[in-house]
Amino acid sequence: MMRRTALALGALAAAATLVTAVPGSAYAAEGVLVVNGADHVDPSGCYALDRFPSAVVNNTDAIAEVHSGPDCTGQVEWLVYPGETYGSETARSVFIL
Repeated sequence: MMRRTALALGALAAAATLVTAVPGSAYAAEGVLVVNGADHVDPSGCYALDRFPSAVVNNTDAIAEVHSGPDCTGQVEWLVYPGETYGSETARSVFIL
């Protein structure tokens, strides 16, 4: 009985590890996100907007969130949909999956 329980818990732990490890690459946007003239191919995560005015060109298949704070903190200032461009005087970062 103890052996079955241990095997079941081991299998559950392995499945949980796979579920949490795989989505990082599976959910990356496809395409190019241009942040202040710099191309990011198949981007994922947070990018700094360290120049003002800032420009975000979203040529991906995902929505980019423009944040008012650094490191994708603060309020979402704007959503940049695929194919759109957004310029800002105040935004500090942009997040895309």
